[in-house]
Amino acid sequence: MSPLKETAGSVDEPVDRLTASASRLGSFARWLGSERGLRLSDYEQLRRWSVADLPGFWSAVHQFLQVPFNAAGAEVLTSTEVAGARWFPGVRTNYANGLLGGASDDEPAMITIAEAGTTETLTRREFRRRVAALARSLRGLGVQPGDRVVGYLPNISEAAIAFYASAAIGAVWASVGEDYAPEAAVARLAQLSPAVLIAADGYRFGGVDRDRREAVREVAEALGDVRTVLVPRLGAAVPAGTLSWAEVTAGDVELDPVPVAFDHPLWVLFTSGTTGIPKGIVHGHGGIQLEMHKMLQLHWELGPGRRLLWATSPSWVVWNILISAPIVGATAVLYEGSPTFPDAARLWHEVAEHRVTDFGTSPGFLVAGRRAGLELGRLDLSALRQIISTGSPLPPAVTSWCAEHLGDQVPVVSVSGGTDVVGAFAGGAATVPVRPGELSAACLGVALEAWDEQGRSVVGAVGELVVTRPMPSMPIRFWADPDGERYREAYFSTFPGVWRHGDWITVTERGSVIIHGRSDSTLNRNGVRMGSADICHPVEAMPEIDEALVIGAELESGEYWMPLFVTLGEGVQFDRSLQERIQEAIRRRASPRHVPDEIYAVPGIPHTRTGKKLEVPIKRILQGADPDTVVATSAIDDPRRLDFFIELARQRGGGRRR
Repeated sequence: MSPLKETAGSVDEPVDRLTASASRLGSFARWLGSERGLRLSDYEQLRRWSVADLPGFWSAVHQFLQVPFNAAGAEVLTSTEVAGARWFPGVRTNYANGLLGGASDDEPAMITIAEAGTTETLTRREFRRRVAALARSLRGLGVQPGDRVVGYLPNISEAAIAFYASAAIGAVWASVGEDYAPEAAVARLAQLSPAVLIAADGYRFGGVDRDRREAVREVAEALGDVRTVLVPRLGAAVPAGTLSWAEVTAGDVELDPVPVAFDHPLWVLFTSGTTGIPKGIVHGHGGIQLEMHKMLQLHWELGPGRRLLWATSPSWVVWNILISAPIVGATAVLYEGSPTFPDAARLWHEVAEHRVTDFGTSPGFLVAGRRAGLELGRLDLSALRQIISTGSPLPPAVTSWCAEHLGDQVPVVSVSGGTDVVGAFAGGAATVPVRPGELSAACLGVALEAWDEQGRSVVGAVGELVVTRPMPSMPIRFWADPDGERYREAYFSTFPGVWRHGDWITVTERGSVIIHGRSDSTLNRNGVRMGSADICHPVEAMPEIDEALVIGAELESGEYWMPLFVTLGEGVQFDRSLQERIQEAIRRRASPRHVPDEIYAVPGIPHTRTGKKLEVPIKRILQGADPDTVVATSAIDDPRRLDFFIELARQRGGGRRR
């Protein structure tokens, strides 16, 4: 059942009839009443209980949603301390267990749509067979539990099969999209010393075939002692010494996942900071199972008969969520290619043709459709139940545009979470109204609050997004962080013992959440997080450039502005030729999506007195903040270097003069 809708200008507050709802969420509430003796009349009561009684809530999720592991008599949680909590100690499970049930074997597990127009549909039976065959082949290559299998692949079924096969034998999966340059891919994957690399010979994007055979060769060579499996997307011949996808997925094999510890590593997801190599975030089999079942079933209402489409990349956590749809009996619909080729209506046509029920996208995509004047009412979108938007704040005007074209029965549910927890901190629910510009509520099991600088919870005011109690999908550790120092520094250094995520939010008096953007310097362009170092490093390697700074600013219009600022070497002219060489360096050593919107030559880049670039203060100045409130001049190596950015903010209609 779709969430209730509160359109712009509505004055009547919808009533949250939780236990009367025909949704999965309503069924859960009624089950809690009959099985646990709980009387929860609305969503907020349910959420508060889910946070106050973590063992009770997560054991109920396991039991009601039939998460496939045996937890009879098991301890649920060792401690309510956020850092170091252990879930279901002693329980064994495997993420691939989710493929063994949940829906009819003849139902589609995965549909892959290629930009060129072809479609591949894999039933649950065939998908499971390919996973089992690849799992057998990986074992034959000597892959053991805990070994790493990595992918350098586009958004195709082969990537999902490779993940599930790795999980089934207890290996650890990691992947990046094939749009990443070899150097950027190696910066992530080489940390893991993988045993097997699974890659494609290329992909199609924007009407152009992208041959990646040389890139695959470079990545494999840099990874060292690794076996390579090639997926022939462009029909290239398989080189000698490389295994073909067809041979490693041949045979009629039954899937039999190996039981592993609840916190056995499932995958490593990479998130880039502002300096150094990308951080590898490690999650466990059991915790991610619980979060996926909770989010996909209770919040998104997914199950048999539902189809989730998201145009994404194996570099982004949303891909991991998308390919998890089969574990709850739903169908994952993968799109390989440009979502706006040949025009902004492309994905909408796929939503209509493939009877998509749940369409995941970014605010930027919806803004583009509105600007292009798309007439969505001309398409048969009768199967569509909801639009799920994430990546940046959703402008109220976009919500109104969707309501105008799709009606109130297709709400745009804005969610916000992260790679860090493979899920959402705040989002929607079937009985909670959707209000333009807001996220309906904090998610179940998430002790979300907004804190001021003194660590006090604030309501109706901007604060840091914090989580005060543990979630099962929080990282079990960072890769190559044996003493946990980097992990603690990343989340617990600001408020000891409390998870600080790095977003500015407001928790309203109604319990809804407003996201104002990143409070740190992580770039989040159209929902894909990128590290500033991935952009600045190739630019700063150019002899003409002394230093570079990139920021990403969420604008009130809903757009995401990502400018690059450079200081030039002595005698260097800032002309079109130099700008094109900068763009090419970023495109070649990072990816096309890393190329900035604009490039500016600046007299100098300001730093703290310890040498750190002032990324966050400059971002906030360019968003319109008063410079005197975001940075103290006494902390800057040369305060005059702020003048350019203050003037640029003034010219763009934000900021103010010093």
